[in-house]
Amino acid sequence: MHLHFLDPYQPRLSLVHAADARLKLALTLAFILTTSLTPFGAWPIYIFLLALILAVEILSSLGVGYVLKRSLLALPFVLAALPLPFTVEGHELFSVSLGGWTLTASAEGLTRLVSVALKSWFSVQAAIVLAASTQFPDLLAGMRALGVPRLLVAMFGLTWRYLFVLVDEALRLMRARAARSGTAAGRNTRSGGSVVWRARLTGGMVGNLFLRAFERADRIYVAMLSRGYDGEVRTLPSPPMSKSQRLVLGMGLFSLVLLLLLGLLFWG
Repeated sequence: MHLHFLDPYQPRLSLVHAADARLKLALTLAFILTTSLTPFGAWPIYIFLLALILAVEILSSLGVGYVLKRSLLALPFVLAALPLPFTVEGHELFSVSLGGWTLTASAEGLTRLVSVALKSWFSVQAAIVLAASTQFPDLLAGMRALGVPRLLVAMFGLTWRYLFVLVDEALRLMRARAARSGTAAGRNTRSGGSVVWRARLTGGMVGNLFLRAFERADRIYVAMLSRGYDGEVRTLPSPPMSKSQRLVLGMGLFSLVLLLLLGLLFWG
């Protein structure tokens, strides 16, 4: 199977890949919601959530290292939460002097920072497993089956599909630039001109890419309308989930609700 380098789907022979897209989508959303609503500092609940996501990663045959490497996407969320130890009041841990400013870190703020980091990390891992084990058309069908509005699903589908068109246009521009940026034989110099020249060329390429993308988007939309597109991509009806998959869905939702209730009861 030929896969575009943008497509996160990784074909594997695993139980997770073979599962119904509706099942995976529902459990992933429930896992992320449970993780988000779990109180700060509920460390035992975090351990259970980590064990759950690691078990799914192992069952998916993607490899724990594959998912953990890509879960570094959670770092920006952690960076945004870095001021929490110095802005949340509580028991003082240490103080840092910056010129005329004195920053005091609290234990409660540090707890929130670590909790936000763990929540973001767990959620990103769940999203990576879902995207890597489910083809995008199946995800769109699963969204519609779960009652996501048609317009929202259409926007997801068109945005995702047009990303590939946009990248292909950008690659064509880069190949054209490389073909016109040769160097003389025997000269150990880089192709192209100065930094200012390169900046001007890059700006022109970005403008050209925008114009190409706008014109091609208009042509694609007109072609879709001429073929009867009315806002929804029609597919064959999805078969009902098997009893085993319904059982897995029920057990998964029950486990997540139980973990959330325990967190709210003891740490809420």
